[in-house]
Amino acid sequence: MPTIEMIAQNRMNPKSTWLLKHARNENSQFGEDGILAKAFATIGKRNSWCVEAGAWDGKYLSNTHALLNKGWSGVFIEGNPEKFPALQNTYEGNRNAHLLSALVGAGVDDGLNHLLAKTPIPREFDLLSLDIDGLDYYVWQALTRYRPRIVVVEFNPTVPNDVVFVQDRDASLNQGCSLLALIRLGKEKGYELIAATDVNGIFVIKEDFHWFGIRDNSIDAMHFAKHSARVFQGYDGTIFTAGMPCLHWSQRKIGFEDFQVLPRDQRRFGDAPPLKADSR
Repeated sequence: MPTIEMIAQNRMNPKSTWLLKHARNENSQFGEDGILAKAFATIGKRNSWCVEAGAWDGKYLSNTHALLNKGWSGVFIEGNPEKFPALQNTYEGNRNAHLLSALVGAGVDDGLNHLLAKTPIPREFDLLSLDIDGLDYYVWQALTRYRPRIVVVEFNPTVPNDVVFVQDRDASLNQGCSLLALIRLGKEKGYELIAATDVNGIFVIKEDFHWFGIRDNSIDAMHFAKHSARVFQGYDGTIFTAGMPCLHWSQRKIGFEDFQVLPRDQRRFGDAPPLKADSR
């Protein structure tokens, strides 16, 4: 087998990523609780309202549960009817928690514009957290009637920083989108990236961006894509990979032949000499 080595290039700028120093978990997964606390300490709170789409039980890997414990009000949306009773149990008797059993989509009848209208949340609230494992990009894109000050959106961490990837607009798919795609969408909607954890991009409305003193919020300055991989090909049609030893979420190992499009005897280049039996 040929020698293949993927050289990690971490171009993160410490002056750009200073919010990551405040990473801390109460219920969040990658320090979002601490980052959000510092972010709101920097810009202040408007009305202490938050939304979590993909709320699960309201606690597990939640970016908002810590805020409800500090007196915030929130809208929690869970699309799995088997998980919704656990969400109800978490916030039983809490008048500040507004619970919706619904699959969040990007349409007129299932988007956040429609769902949030069923609650008393103000049009300009403080925090939106999206973690629905698929349509997150389209859900944020379709949100037009409400404008949260800070938005946390999950991205697919296996996509390299220089790739714009957005899955098809199909709720049955669970493929996600790249951070670069979210950054471009954020700019279209008037948001700037202020932090990126392993799987979440954290954005603020552009009029509050200056409070963070971040001069360079380009993707390479803000995020090290440590889970990403590369795919390339030899002159003979052989497919090679670097940084992709297994399927990230299932941990199923990927072998060399799993990637090959052409059978071995068809991996030929021009007038190359006969293929040796032990050359692969």
